[in-house]
Amino acid sequence: MIRLVLGFVMLLAALPARAGVEVQELTTPGGLEAWLVEDHSIPFVALELRFRGGGSLDAPGKRGATNLMVGLLEEGAGNLDAQGFARATESLAANFSYGVSDDTISISARFLTENRDEAMALLRASLLETRFDPDAIERVRAQITSIIQSSQKNPRDLVGMSFDALVYGDHPYATSLNGTLESVAALTREDILAAQRAAMARDRLYISAVGDITGDELSALLDDLLGDLPATGAPLAGEATLNLPGGVKVVDFDTPQSIAAFAQPGIDREHPDFFAAYLLNHILGGGSFESRLMNEVREKRGLTYGVYSYLLDKDGAALWMGSVASANDRVAEAMSVIRDEWAKIREEGVTEAELQDAKTYLTGAYPLRFEGNGPIADIAVGMQMEGLPTDYITTRNDKVNAVTLADVNRVARDLLDPAKLTFVVVGKPEGIESTIN
Repeated sequence: MIRLVLGFVMLLAALPARAGVEVQELTTPGGLEAWLVEDHSIPFVALELRFRGGGSLDAPGKRGATNLMVGLLEEGAGNLDAQGFARATESLAANFSYGVSDDTISISARFLTENRDEAMALLRASLLETRFDPDAIERVRAQITSIIQSSQKNPRDLVGMSFDALVYGDHPYATSLNGTLESVAALTREDILAAQRAAMARDRLYISAVGDITGDELSALLDDLLGDLPATGAPLAGEATLNLPGGVKVVDFDTPQSIAAFAQPGIDREHPDFFAAYLLNHILGGGSFESRLMNEVREKRGLTYGVYSYLLDKDGAALWMGSVASANDRVAEAMSVIRDEWAKIREEGVTEAELQDAKTYLTGAYPLRFEGNGPIADIAVGMQMEGLPTDYITTRNDKVNAVTLADVNRVARDLLDPAKLTFVVVGKPEGIESTIN
Protein backbone atom coordinates (compact mmCIF):
# COMPACT_ATOMS: atom_id res chain seq x y z
CA MET A 1 0.00 0.00 0.00
CA ILE A 2 2.82 2.42 0.89
CA ARG A 3 4.40 1.92 -2.54
CA LEU A 4 1.06 2.66 -4.20
CA VAL A 5 0.65 5.83 -2.15
CA LEU A 6 4.12 7.06 -3.11
CA GLY A 7 3.48 6.26 -6.76
CA PHE A 8 0.24 8.25 -6.75
CA VAL A 9 1.86 11.23 -5.00
CA MET A 10 4.83 11.26 -7.37
CA LEU A 11 2.43 11.09 -10.32
CA LEU A 12 0.69 14.19 -8.99
CA ALA A 13 4.09 15.83 -8.47
CA ALA A 14 4.92 15.24 -12.12
CA LEU A 15 1.91 17.13 -13.41
CA PRO A 16 2.68 20.40 -15.25
CA ALA A 17 3.92 23.10 -12.91
CA ARG A 18 1.99 26.28 -12.36
CA ALA A 19 2.82 29.16 -14.68
CA GLY A 20 4.72 31.18 -12.06
CA VAL A 21 7.61 29.66 -10.09
CA GLU A 22 8.38 31.86 -7.09
CA VAL A 23 11.81 31.13 -5.67
CA GLN A 24 12.65 32.13 -2.11
CA GLU A 25 16.28 32.54 -1.06
CA LEU A 26 16.97 31.63 2.55
CA THR A 27 19.92 31.30 4.90
CA THR A 28 19.60 28.88 7.79
CA PRO A 29 20.72 29.77 11.34
CA GLY A 30 23.69 27.52 10.69
CA GLY A 31 24.71 29.53 7.62
CA LEU A 32 23.53 27.21 4.85
CA GLU A 33 22.03 28.89 1.78
CA ALA A 34 19.11 27.34 -0.07
CA TRP A 35 16.38 28.06 -2.60
CA LEU A 36 12.80 27.10 -1.86
CA VAL A 37 9.65 26.90 -3.97
CA GLU A 38 6.68 26.31 -1.69
CA ASP A 39 3.84 24.22 -3.08
CA HIS A 40 1.35 22.92 -0.53
CA SER A 41 -1.03 21.39 -3.07
CA ILE A 42 0.22 17.86 -2.32
CA PRO A 43 1.99 16.47 0.79
CA PHE A 44 5.29 15.86 -0.98
CA VAL A 45 8.77 17.43 -1.02
CA ALA A 46 11.64 17.21 -3.50
CA LEU A 47 15.08 18.06 -2.11
CA GLU A 48 18.22 18.46 -4.23
CA LEU A 49 21.78 18.67 -2.90
CA ARG A 50 24.85 19.34 -5.03
CA PHE A 51 28.53 19.30 -4.06
CA ARG A 52 30.84 21.00 -6.55
CA GLY A 53 33.96 19.02 -7.43
CA GLY A 54 32.76 15.50 -8.21
CA GLY A 55 35.13 12.95 -9.65
CA SER A 56 37.73 15.60 -10.47
CA LEU A 57 38.60 15.70 -6.74
CA ASP A 58 40.17 12.24 -6.75
CA ALA A 59 43.56 12.30 -5.06
CA PRO A 60 46.63 11.43 -7.19
CA GLY A 61 46.82 7.70 -7.72
CA LYS A 62 43.29 7.19 -6.34
CA ARG A 63 41.26 7.56 -9.53
CA GLY A 64 37.76 6.21 -9.04
CA ALA A 65 37.65 6.78 -5.28
CA THR A 66 34.92 9.44 -5.38
CA ASN A 67 32.80 7.33 -7.72
CA LEU A 68 33.17 4.28 -5.48
CA MET A 69 32.35 6.36 -2.41
CA VAL A 70 29.15 7.74 -3.93
CA GLY A 71 28.10 4.25 -4.96
CA LEU A 72 28.32 3.19 -1.32
CA LEU A 73 26.22 5.98 0.23
CA GLU A 74 23.07 3.86 0.06
CA GLU A 75 24.79 0.60 0.95
CA GLY A 76 24.38 0.85 4.68
CA ALA A 77 24.37 3.66 7.26
CA GLY A 78 24.25 3.93 11.04
CA ASN A 79 22.92 0.69 12.50
CA LEU A 80 21.46 -0.43 9.15
CA ASP A 81 23.29 -2.58 6.64
CA ALA A 82 22.56 -2.28 2.91
CA GLN A 83 19.38 -4.38 3.03
CA GLY A 84 18.18 -2.71 6.20
CA PHE A 85 18.70 0.76 4.71
CA ALA A 86 16.76 -0.22 1.58
CA ARG A 87 13.90 -1.67 3.62
CA ALA A 88 13.73 1.39 5.88
CA THR A 89 13.64 3.73 2.89
CA GLU A 90 10.87 1.74 1.25
CA SER A 91 8.83 1.56 4.46
CA LEU A 92 8.76 5.37 4.53
CA ALA A 93 7.74 5.65 0.87
CA ALA A 94 10.87 7.75 0.35
CA ASN A 95 13.27 7.78 -2.56
CA PHE A 96 16.96 8.69 -2.45
CA SER A 97 19.33 8.76 -5.41
CA TYR A 98 23.05 9.48 -5.48
CA GLY A 99 25.13 10.37 -8.52
CA VAL A 100 28.54 11.67 -9.51
CA SER A 101 29.94 13.47 -12.56
CA ASP A 102 33.29 15.07 -13.29
CA ASP A 103 32.20 18.27 -11.53
CA THR A 104 29.38 17.33 -9.16
CA ILE A 105 28.07 14.93 -6.55
CA SER A 106 24.27 14.96 -6.69
CA ILE A 107 21.86 13.73 -4.05
CA SER A 108 18.11 13.72 -4.64
CA ALA A 109 15.46 13.01 -2.03
CA ARG A 110 11.72 12.60 -2.48
CA PHE A 111 9.51 12.09 0.58
CA LEU A 112 6.01 12.52 1.96
CA THR A 113 5.34 15.33 4.41
CA GLU A 114 4.11 12.93 7.09
CA ASN A 115 7.39 10.98 6.94
CA ARG A 116 9.70 14.00 6.68
CA ASP A 117 11.58 13.55 9.97
CA GLU A 118 12.16 9.83 9.57
CA ALA A 119 13.19 10.20 5.91
CA MET A 120 15.68 12.95 6.74
CA ALA A 121 17.12 10.90 9.59
CA LEU A 122 17.84 8.13 7.07
CA LEU A 123 19.33 10.54 4.56
CA ARG A 124 21.49 12.13 7.26
CA ALA A 125 22.81 8.73 8.23
CA SER A 126 23.75 7.96 4.63
CA LEU A 127 25.76 11.20 4.43
CA LEU A 128 27.34 11.29 7.89
CA GLU A 129 27.27 7.70 9.18
CA THR A 130 28.04 5.74 6.01
CA ARG A 131 29.14 2.28 7.04
CA PHE A 132 31.42 1.36 4.14
CA ASP A 133 31.14 -2.28 5.17
CA PRO A 134 33.74 -4.61 3.59
CA ASP A 135 31.11 -6.70 1.79
CA ALA A 136 29.43 -3.57 0.40
CA ILE A 137 32.77 -2.18 -0.79
CA GLU A 138 33.56 -5.40 -2.63
CA ARG A 139 30.08 -5.61 -4.13
CA VAL A 140 30.18 -2.05 -5.51
CA ARG A 141 33.83 -2.44 -6.54
CA ALA A 142 32.81 -5.47 -8.60
CA GLN A 143 30.01 -3.51 -10.27
CA ILE A 144 32.41 -0.71 -11.21
CA THR A 145 34.99 -3.20 -12.45
CA SER A 146 32.36 -4.72 -14.72
CA ILE A 147 31.50 -1.26 -16.07
CA ILE A 148 35.17 -0.53 -16.80
CA GLN A 149 35.62 -3.87 -18.57
CA SER A 150 32.50 -3.26 -20.64
CA SER A 151 33.61 0.26 -21.60
CA GLN A 152 36.83 -1.12 -23.04
CA LYS A 153 34.77 -3.04 -25.60
CA ASN A 154 32.22 -0.34 -26.40
CA PRO A 155 33.21 1.99 -29.28
CA ARG A 156 31.06 4.83 -27.92
CA ASP A 157 32.81 4.64 -24.57
CA LEU A 158 36.18 4.31 -26.28
CA VAL A 159 35.70 7.44 -28.37
CA GLY A 160 34.78 9.41 -25.26
CA MET A 161 37.80 8.16 -23.32
CA SER A 162 40.15 8.71 -26.26
CA PHE A 163 38.78 12.20 -26.83
CA ASP A 164 39.19 13.13 -23.16
CA ALA A 165 42.75 11.81 -23.05
CA LEU A 166 43.69 13.88 -26.09
CA VAL A 167 41.94 17.13 -25.19
CA TYR A 168 42.34 17.47 -21.42
CA GLY A 169 46.01 16.63 -20.94
CA ASP A 170 46.97 16.22 -17.28
CA HIS A 171 43.61 17.45 -15.91
CA PRO A 172 41.39 14.89 -14.11
CA TYR A 173 38.90 15.24 -16.99
CA ALA A 174 41.41 13.30 -19.12
CA THR A 175 40.57 10.01 -17.42
CA SER A 176 37.32 8.30 -16.54
CA LEU A 177 35.88 9.01 -13.11
CA ASN A 178 35.25 5.25 -12.89
CA GLY A 179 39.00 4.80 -12.60
CA THR A 180 41.00 1.97 -14.12
CA LEU A 181 40.94 -1.72 -13.28
CA GLU A 182 44.21 -1.24 -11.41
CA SER A 183 43.27 1.94 -9.53
CA VAL A 184 39.88 0.63 -8.42
CA ALA A 185 41.33 -2.70 -7.29
CA ALA A 186 43.84 -0.84 -5.10
CA LEU A 187 41.35 1.46 -3.32
CA THR A 188 41.06 0.89 0.43
CA ARG A 189 38.37 1.82 2.93
CA GLU A 190 40.61 4.68 4.11
CA ASP A 191 40.80 5.97 0.53
CA ILE A 192 37.00 5.96 0.37
CA LEU A 193 36.68 7.82 3.67
CA ALA A 194 39.23 10.38 2.47
CA ALA A 195 37.26 10.87 -0.74
CA GLN A 196 34.11 11.51 1.27
CA ARG A 197 35.83 14.13 3.43
CA ALA A 198 37.34 15.80 0.36
CA ALA A 199 34.13 16.02 -1.64
CA MET A 200 31.18 16.35 0.73
CA ALA A 201 31.81 19.64 2.52
CA ARG A 202 29.71 22.72 3.21
CA ASP A 203 31.96 25.10 1.26
CA ARG A 204 30.86 23.59 -2.09
CA LEU A 205 27.22 22.78 -1.24
CA TYR A 206 24.13 23.95 -3.18
CA ILE A 207 20.56 23.24 -2.03
CA SER A 208 17.06 23.52 -3.44
CA ALA A 209 13.69 22.27 -2.21
CA VAL A 210 10.25 22.28 -3.80
CA GLY A 211 6.98 21.24 -2.23
CA ASP A 212 5.05 21.07 1.01
CA ILE A 213 7.48 22.78 3.38
CA THR A 214 7.89 26.33 4.74
CA GLY A 215 11.09 28.34 4.94
CA ASP A 216 11.37 27.89 8.70
CA GLU A 217 10.76 24.15 8.42
CA LEU A 218 13.36 23.82 5.65
CA SER A 219 15.94 25.82 7.61
CA ALA A 220 15.62 23.54 10.63
CA LEU A 221 15.70 20.45 8.43
CA LEU A 222 18.87 21.53 6.60
CA ASP A 223 20.85 22.48 9.69
CA ASP A 224 20.07 19.11 11.22
CA LEU A 225 20.74 17.24 7.98
CA LEU A 226 23.93 18.98 6.85
CA GLY A 227 25.28 21.08 9.71
CA ASP A 228 27.80 18.44 10.80
CA LEU A 229 29.43 18.05 7.40
CA PRO A 230 33.07 19.18 7.17
CA ALA A 231 33.35 22.95 6.71
CA THR A 232 35.82 22.71 3.81
CA GLY A 233 36.83 20.10 1.29
CA ALA A 234 39.74 19.48 -1.06
CA PRO A 235 40.77 22.25 -3.50
CA LEU A 236 38.87 22.18 -6.80
CA ALA A 237 40.71 20.96 -9.88
CA GLY A 238 40.77 24.32 -11.70
CA GLU A 239 40.89 25.05 -15.41
CA ALA A 240 42.02 22.51 -17.97
CA THR A 241 44.52 23.44 -20.67
CA LEU A 242 42.77 22.32 -23.85
CA ASN A 243 44.57 20.53 -26.65
CA LEU A 244 42.50 21.13 -29.79
CA PRO A 245 45.03 21.33 -32.61
CA GLY A 246 42.64 20.53 -35.46
CA GLY A 247 43.00 17.38 -37.53
CA VAL A 248 42.16 13.76 -36.77
CA LYS A 249 43.19 11.06 -34.34
CA VAL A 250 42.19 7.51 -35.34
CA VAL A 251 41.83 4.79 -32.71
CA ASP A 252 41.80 1.40 -34.38
CA PHE A 253 38.90 -0.80 -33.30
CA ASP A 254 37.32 -3.71 -35.13
CA THR A 255 33.76 -2.56 -35.82
CA PRO A 256 31.73 -2.06 -39.03
CA GLN A 257 30.83 1.49 -38.03
CA SER A 258 33.16 4.27 -37.00
CA ILE A 259 32.18 6.75 -34.30
CA ALA A 260 33.65 10.23 -34.27
CA ALA A 261 33.66 12.91 -31.60
CA PHE A 262 34.63 16.41 -32.68
CA ALA A 263 35.17 19.69 -30.87
CA GLN A 264 36.65 23.16 -30.89
CA PRO A 265 36.92 25.72 -28.06
CA GLY A 266 33.50 26.73 -26.72
CA ILE A 267 31.98 29.52 -24.65
CA ASP A 268 31.35 29.91 -20.92
CA ARG A 269 27.78 30.03 -19.66
CA GLU A 270 28.33 33.47 -18.15
CA HIS A 271 29.69 35.01 -21.38
CA PRO A 272 27.45 37.81 -22.72
CA ASP A 273 27.31 36.06 -26.11
CA PHE A 274 26.17 32.73 -24.67
CA PHE A 275 22.57 32.99 -25.89
CA ALA A 276 23.68 33.95 -29.39
CA ALA A 277 25.96 30.90 -29.42
CA TYR A 278 23.14 28.75 -28.02
CA LEU A 279 20.83 29.75 -30.85
CA LEU A 280 23.62 29.34 -33.40
CA ASN A 281 24.31 25.81 -32.17
CA HIS A 282 20.63 24.92 -32.39
CA ILE A 283 20.68 25.90 -36.06
CA LEU A 284 24.01 24.21 -36.76
CA GLY A 285 23.60 20.87 -35.00
CA GLY A 286 21.46 21.06 -31.89
CA GLY A 287 18.04 21.18 -33.48
CA SER A 288 17.66 17.49 -34.30
CA PHE A 289 16.13 17.00 -37.75
CA GLU A 290 15.88 20.75 -38.29
CA SER A 291 19.61 21.39 -37.95
CA ARG A 292 21.97 21.99 -40.84
CA LEU A 293 24.24 19.08 -39.92
CA MET A 294 21.34 16.64 -39.82
CA ASN A 295 20.00 17.96 -43.10
CA GLU A 296 23.33 17.79 -44.92
CA VAL A 297 24.82 14.63 -43.41
CA ARG A 298 21.71 12.47 -43.00
CA GLU A 299 18.83 13.77 -45.08
CA LYS A 300 20.70 14.73 -48.26
CA ARG A 301 23.46 12.13 -48.25
CA GLY A 302 22.30 9.29 -46.00
CA LEU A 303 25.68 9.09 -44.27
CA THR A 304 24.37 8.57 -40.74
CA TYR A 305 21.32 7.98 -38.60
CA GLY A 306 22.28 10.90 -36.42
CA VAL A 307 24.69 13.79 -36.08
CA TYR A 308 24.54 16.56 -33.51
CA SER A 309 26.48 19.35 -31.82
CA TYR A 310 26.20 20.96 -28.41
CA LEU A 311 27.82 23.49 -26.07
CA LEU A 312 29.65 21.78 -23.22
CA ASP A 313 30.36 24.03 -20.23
CA LYS A 314 32.26 22.09 -17.57
CA ASP A 315 33.66 23.83 -14.51
CA GLY A 316 37.15 23.64 -15.97
CA ALA A 317 36.55 23.67 -19.72
CA ALA A 318 34.19 25.02 -22.37
CA LEU A 319 33.88 23.12 -25.65
CA TRP A 320 31.71 23.22 -28.75
CA MET A 321 31.28 19.52 -29.33
CA GLY A 322 29.54 17.04 -31.55
CA SER A 323 29.34 13.41 -32.58
CA VAL A 324 28.58 11.32 -35.66
CA ALA A 325 28.54 7.61 -36.46
CA SER A 326 28.85 6.23 -39.98
CA ALA A 327 29.96 3.14 -41.87
CA ASN A 328 33.72 2.77 -42.15
CA ASP A 329 33.63 3.49 -45.87
CA ARG A 330 31.48 6.61 -45.47
CA VAL A 331 32.68 8.28 -42.29
CA ALA A 332 35.35 10.27 -44.16
CA GLU A 333 32.65 11.90 -46.26
CA ALA A 334 30.51 12.59 -43.19
CA MET A 335 33.43 14.33 -41.50
CA SER A 336 34.14 16.36 -44.63
CA VAL A 337 30.54 17.57 -44.75
CA ILE A 338 30.69 18.55 -41.07
CA ARG A 339 33.83 20.60 -41.70
CA ASP A 340 32.21 22.25 -44.71
CA GLU A 341 29.08 23.20 -42.75
CA TRP A 342 31.20 24.50 -39.87
CA ALA A 343 33.02 26.80 -42.31
CA LYS A 344 29.91 27.74 -44.29
CA ILE A 345 27.88 28.92 -41.31
CA ARG A 346 30.91 30.87 -40.09
CA GLU A 347 31.36 32.67 -43.39
CA GLU A 348 27.76 33.07 -44.53
CA GLY A 349 25.87 33.15 -41.23
CA VAL A 350 22.27 32.09 -40.71
CA THR A 351 19.03 33.43 -42.10
CA GLU A 352 16.32 35.37 -40.29
CA ALA A 353 13.93 32.48 -40.87
CA GLU A 354 16.35 30.00 -39.26
CA LEU A 355 16.80 32.29 -36.28
CA GLN A 356 13.08 32.77 -35.76
CA ASP A 357 12.44 29.03 -36.01
CA ALA A 358 15.14 28.38 -33.40
CA LYS A 359 13.68 31.00 -31.06
CA THR A 360 10.18 29.57 -31.44
CA TYR A 361 11.37 26.07 -30.60
CA LEU A 362 13.63 26.98 -27.68
CA THR A 363 11.19 29.37 -26.00
CA GLY A 364 8.29 26.96 -26.50
CA ALA A 365 10.17 23.97 -25.11
CA TYR A 366 11.48 25.76 -22.03
CA PRO A 367 8.25 25.79 -19.95
CA LEU A 368 7.88 22.05 -20.51
CA ARG A 369 10.90 21.45 -18.29
CA PHE A 370 8.93 22.52 -15.22
CA GLU A 371 6.76 19.41 -15.00
CA GLY A 372 6.65 18.95 -11.24
CA ASN A 373 8.42 19.38 -7.94
CA GLY A 374 11.38 17.17 -8.79
CA PRO A 375 12.29 18.81 -12.13
CA ILE A 376 11.85 22.29 -10.64
CA ALA A 377 14.15 21.44 -7.72
CA ASP A 378 16.72 20.03 -10.13
CA ILE A 379 16.60 23.15 -12.32
CA ALA A 380 16.80 25.46 -9.30
CA VAL A 381 19.92 23.84 -7.88
CA GLY A 382 21.52 23.90 -11.33
CA MET A 383 20.77 27.62 -11.60
CA GLN A 384 22.57 28.21 -8.32
CA MET A 385 25.65 26.34 -9.50
CA GLU A 386 25.71 28.44 -12.68
CA GLY A 387 25.42 31.67 -10.72
CA LEU A 388 22.02 32.59 -12.18
CA PRO A 389 19.53 34.83 -10.36
CA THR A 390 16.25 33.52 -8.97
CA ASP A 391 14.25 35.37 -11.64
CA TYR A 392 16.09 33.58 -14.47
CA ILE A 393 13.12 31.23 -14.90
CA THR A 394 10.91 34.17 -15.89
CA THR A 395 13.55 36.13 -17.85
CA ARG A 396 15.25 33.33 -19.77
CA ASN A 397 12.95 33.43 -22.80
CA ASP A 398 13.31 37.20 -22.97
CA LYS A 399 17.08 36.72 -23.23
CA VAL A 400 16.60 34.27 -26.09
CA ASN A 401 14.23 36.58 -27.93
CA ALA A 402 16.56 39.56 -27.46
CA VAL A 403 19.28 37.98 -29.63
CA THR A 404 19.43 39.57 -33.08
CA LEU A 405 20.49 38.16 -36.42
CA ALA A 406 23.52 40.41 -36.29
CA ASP A 407 24.45 38.96 -32.88
CA VAL A 408 24.29 35.38 -34.10
CA ASN A 409 26.26 36.01 -37.27
CA ARG A 410 28.90 38.00 -35.40
CA VAL A 411 29.33 35.14 -32.93
CA ALA A 412 29.57 32.68 -35.84
CA ARG A 413 32.44 34.70 -37.30
CA ASP A 414 34.16 35.27 -33.96
CA LEU A 415 33.74 31.90 -32.29
CA LEU A 416 33.55 29.14 -34.89
CA ASP A 417 37.04 28.01 -35.85
CA PRO A 418 37.21 25.23 -38.47
CA ALA A 419 41.00 25.17 -38.17
CA LYS A 420 40.70 23.98 -34.55
CA LEU A 421 37.90 21.47 -35.22
CA THR A 422 39.47 18.29 -33.86
CA PHE A 423 38.14 14.77 -34.58
CA VAL A 424 38.72 11.55 -32.67
CA VAL A 425 37.51 8.50 -34.61
CA VAL A 426 37.15 4.97 -33.23
CA GLY A 427 36.75 2.19 -35.78
CA LYS A 428 38.36 1.23 -39.07
CA PRO A 429 37.64 4.35 -41.12
CA GLU A 430 38.61 4.13 -44.77
CA GLY A 431 40.50 7.00 -46.34
CA ILE A 432 41.40 8.62 -43.01
CA GLU A 433 44.81 8.71 -41.39
CA SER A 434 45.80 10.18 -38.04
CA THR A 435 47.32 13.62 -38.17
CA ILE A 436 47.54 13.81 -34.36
CA ASN A 437 49.75 11.55 -32.30
